[in-house]
Amino acid sequence: MHFHFVFSATEILWTLTFAAELVLLVVLLGRERARRFPWFTASIALMAVLELVRQVLNGRVSQLAYTGAFLAVSDVVSVVGVLVIVELARRAFKGASTQSLAIGAAAMLAVAGAVLALWGPWPAWKTLTDRSLLAGLRDLQMMADKGALLNAVLGIELGVVVALFGRRFDAGWRTHVQQIAIGLSTVGLAQIAVRAVWQAIVFHTVVRSHEQYDRLMALRDRLYHASSVVFLCALVWWIGWLWGEEKAGNRE
Repeated sequence: MHFHFVFSATEILWTLTFAAELVLLVVLLGRERARRFPWFTASIALMAVLELVRQVLNGRVSQLAYTGAFLAVSDVVSVVGVLVIVELARRAFKGASTQSLAIGAAAMLAVAGAVLALWGPWPAWKTLTDRSLLAGLRDLQMMADKGALLNAVLGIELGVVVALFGRRFDAGWRTHVQQIAIGLSTVGLAQIAVRAVWQAIVFHTVVRSHEQYDRLMALRDRLYHASSVVFLCALVWWIGWLWGEEKAGNRE
């Protein structure tokens, strides 16, 4: 028996992701986690808005208006994502000395800055100073892309540091801080892996026909779907952990 699915994989993932984001927001607000993690709550709300922009505006307004709105929200998501990292780091290492925090922050930023500088092209200064509409959209695209990469690297670093040293500062396994950090690092790893694999494929592939191009685009979609599945799993992970209470001896 053959089953015919009306919805595409993209539509199914969008529906599940948006629903999970809404459930997570309900948990954060209803269980009063939003007061402890305001920036994390804001980031989830903004990602839900981004999902709405993608679904509601795409095809219903001009492509230029849709692209501008999508990239503008994406840039805000990137900025808030950095604030989430700061928020979690402050809670995870609340008892650490100022010197230790400064050294740790400098090391994380150095690694993230190196990755940001070396991975991916940067536009020429003339392109950045161009004041045309298309140039503005290119700038928004660059900021969204670099911001996503920065957040992915910082998320991975934070997850590793919290897992290794968090218990010394009462941010052990059953704390909400560590569980959020683990989710962020897992999502970051998936995003980095997809970037690396896709760039390697593009670098070693020469497109000689329209059919080959279609197969390449289908492969790209499957890679991004895999990354979306990881993000969906992280949302479910956060819902489960943030719904429950922390173990008394492990609270931050």
